[in-house]
Amino acid sequence: MQYRRFGRTNLKIPVLSLGGMRFQKSWDQLDFSQVSYEEQNKVENILDLATQYGLSHVETAKYYGTSEVQLGMCFKNTKKIPNIIQTKIPPNSDPEIFERDVLSSIEKLKVKKIDLLAIHGINTAEHLHQAIRHGGCIDILRNFQKENLIGSIGFSTHGKSSLIEKAISTNLFDYVNLHWYFINQENTKVINLANKHDLGVFIISPTDKGGHLHTPSRKMLEFCKPLHPIVFNDLFCLRNQNVHTLSVGIAKETDFALHLEAVSLLSESEKYVPKIINKLRQESINSLGLEWHQNWNRNLPSWEYTPGNINIPVLLWLSNLIDWLGMEGYARARYQLLGNGSHWFPGCNANLLDVDVSEGQLLKVLEGHLNPKKVIKKLRNLKEKFGDKNTKRLSRK
Repeated sequence: MQYRRFGRTNLKIPVLSLGGMRFQKSWDQLDFSQVSYEEQNKVENILDLATQYGLSHVETAKYYGTSEVQLGMCFKNTKKIPNIIQTKIPPNSDPEIFERDVLSSIEKLKVKKIDLLAIHGINTAEHLHQAIRHGGCIDILRNFQKENLIGSIGFSTHGKSSLIEKAISTNLFDYVNLHWYFINQENTKVINLANKHDLGVFIISPTDKGGHLHTPSRKMLEFCKPLHPIVFNDLFCLRNQNVHTLSVGIAKETDFALHLEAVSLLSESEKYVPKIINKLRQESINSLGLEWHQNWNRNLPSWEYTPGNINIPVLLWLSNLIDWLGMEGYARARYQLLGNGSHWFPGCNANLLDVDVSEGQLLKVLEGHLNPKKVIKKLRNLKEKFGDKNTKRLSRK
């Protein structure tokens, strides 16, 4: 395993971290008595393998269902505690509730200290205010630091780059957990700013939320050759030295293999990654057309200013993923989250098009786009494909 300095925390962090979002029994907050021996044994085996492979950092969250309580029982029963433990607590307008949530996580994890505590989901200006205001979440965490109950303070986010940049610039955080999407390059500016402030950069869920890379499409497999899409994506992220670690969501023991392969190839990333990026870019041009490839996301209205709060930028992105890489399963899941994912995935899908929202209304907000009619056609296609079901985010908190 390779390690990097995690920004100003000075922690020696492995480039792969064990994510606690996929191995737990349930997304519900169950009592440990409801976890079977087999279910708990699986988590113990995964934790043991992570230790063997050098993944000395384990990260979880309050709203990852039974993850915290299962990890805590592993630590208690096996007496094996990773070098770095991280959990994430959502911000709250009531500091007393936030304080209780932190103490509850410490109790569930059965540790004396949580090394990394992230405020989970600074996705809006209100969340940032709750964190940094006088008497707010960070002040609570500073008190816990004085008691040596927690170490460094960070935040996780799906928010806009402008909000993330504002949070980083407060100089109140030690690290940032950035959510990632397949071959995403939009976060480069944020990563560079984090590095300027000597913040640790943690890429969270690059494999699952990043594109359902555990179940890649035929086209993804083809265009990422000779690498598996997971290996390519890991190398794509980690070749940037300002990215310090990736969350590896392990659902079963064999899930480690491809990520470990990526680490073994890290010194050769420039041999593989640019060639694959070029193949993917050329396929995007071939599938979408050069004009659309270059300009599809220009002059699009934000969902807040779109009739029905339809999130046109995200919907077009999903449409492109289908046409470009055949990522229909992933697009379906994300489409159905729109309108149900709260601040984690804001705005609505296209279900209201031609019902409460007319074509004329959308044409008005799309006046600056290169092809408004094409946009509306793509929205209708998505609605026809996916508009019959709803999915809720696993954690809406």
